Amino acid sequence: MGIRITVLCENSVGDIRGLGEHGFSALIETSGGHYLFDTGGGHTILSNALEFGEDLKGLKKVCLSHGHHDHTGGLPLVFQRAGAIDVYAHPDIFQERIAVLKRGEEEIRRFVGLPYRRAYLEFLGARFVLERGFQDLERGIFLTGEVPRRTSFEGSDSRLLALKNGDYRIDEFKDDQSMVLDTPKGLVVIFGCAHAGMVNTLRYAMERVGKGRIHAILGGTHLAFLGEEQLEASIKTLKELSVEKIGVSHCTGLRAAPRLAHEFGDRFFFASVGTVLEV
Repeated sequence: MGIRITVLCENSVGDIRGLGEHGFSALIETSGGHYLFDTGGGHTILSNALEFGEDLKGLKKVCLSHGHHDHTGGLPLVFQRAGAIDVYAHPDIFQERIAVLKRGEEEIRRFVGLPYRRAYLEFLGARFVLERGFQDLERGIFLTGEVPRRTSFEGSDSRLLALKNGDYRIDEFKDDQSMVLDTPKGLVVIFGCAHAGMVNTLRYAMERVGKGRIHAILGGTHLAFLGEEQLEASIKTLKELSVEKIGVSHCTGLRAAPRLAHEFGDRFFFASVGTVLEV
């Protein structure tokens, strides 16, 4: 059996089936077991899984990209179906987080952190495995853990804050991590939001796995929010790395996604609800 990745939660629906919501989740099916990477916001994960013939009852592990509500909100529903299960994440997923948005002259503050207390999730069946570093989940499947920030053009989103020492400050997203699959065709990297920087993440994955070829990327890239310089430099890097398949979604945004489609042609696809990538 190869690897099959199905997008279960995403902002848009690409097929005539499934429901969209702000968030992201992908099911990774391998010969060694099935993994869930993120859980969306909690509105669509079970219904979409059933719609696409996927049963979450047999999950081997749940992995979380970071502690935002639109990636963790579906956890109770997953436990309802899968029962007690290991949940791999960074310790900082429990940070209190807000988004500060502008609507004209009005400033709007919204809570955007993990919407459930750890004790409640553990009561439902979560067995948290909290690690900061790179992890080998099974042969050929990895989590990046904390990603070193090395590029000059990938920065922080000033709208997103985290509570530190009694005050809200720009979120450093040390908990941002991605899943890496080592396949015969090259690495497949699945992002939640790539708050650590898409390019930072790709280069770190290549360094840690020891492979110089990236077959595909999939997921949110946060290119919608961090300016033209990052978009142009990211496009340049994707070309330099000769990434064969570029499947973006969620926080990539309606400005960056068409630009990527124009630059990469048939190598580009939008990873909306129901999208399947097989390797």
